[in-house]
Amino acid sequence: MKLNYQNKKVSYFEQGKGNTIVLLHGFLENKTMWNAFAEELTSAFHVVTIDLPGHGESDNIGAVHGMGLMSDIINTVLNALEVKEAIVAGHSMGGYAALAYASVFSHQTRGLVLFHSHASEDTPEAKRNRDRTAELVQESRQQFISRFIPDLFAEENRERLSEEIEKLKEQAQSLSKEAIISALKGMRNRKEMHTFLKNTTLPVLFIAGKQDVRIPVQDLLQQVALPAHSELLLLEHSAHMGWIEQQEITLPALKHFAKRIYNLK
Repeated sequence: MKLNYQNKKVSYFEQGKGNTIVLLHGFLENKTMWNAFAEELTSAFHVVTIDLPGHGESDNIGAVHGMGLMSDIINTVLNALEVKEAIVAGHSMGGYAALAYASVFSHQTRGLVLFHSHASEDTPEAKRNRDRTAELVQESRQQFISRFIPDLFAEENRERLSEEIEKLKEQAQSLSKEAIISALKGMRNRKEMHTFLKNTTLPVLFIAGKQDVRIPVQDLLQQVALPAHSELLLLEHSAHMGWIEQQEITLPALKHFAKRIYNLK
């Protein structure tokens, strides 16, 4: 399914009936990452998955794909589907977009799931790393992708999930240099959302991996303490990709969280 946004194509998919859950992919991913989740969740929910700009089947929209832009795209899709409220779950970059959406459209948000994501802005060093990464992408997009994706997995899982890793690499190769760099710039420029978490009454589920070097658990725990209603699922055998590294835990946890938020049995 597609819609027009600023004369560009945005791709999304909806399935199931009932209360809505929006699933947002991360950097270099696309909406198909959620296929297994959506198949299970549609037994009780209306599930919407969206290709964020420049990813999957959605067009590149500009030089910078900021979180405000992504938030507006999410809202445009939900308006087109006449969805009045939703739980919004996002993996990594998708979590940044989910936070941006909830901060503006809190009256339409029932809950948040931050899947290996957080509310901090990039540190000065992290911003410099984003810029260096953009330079690497300009030099060799393929080489960057081949190195980047395996490092998202815990070392103990890389051999077991080697086929899945290769599939993710192959999917990422379909992204243009421009799309990758636009996403990097959007993440680099995002603002901190700690104040939002501290003030929100929305239920927030954090899902984190003990072996995630990109979001150290000790840093995330300070954010878990901010919302009035906060939950944490801490994964022993995952790094940054718990949606696939420990799907047998994360999928039921997301479904149970959503059922409680919507008061379903």
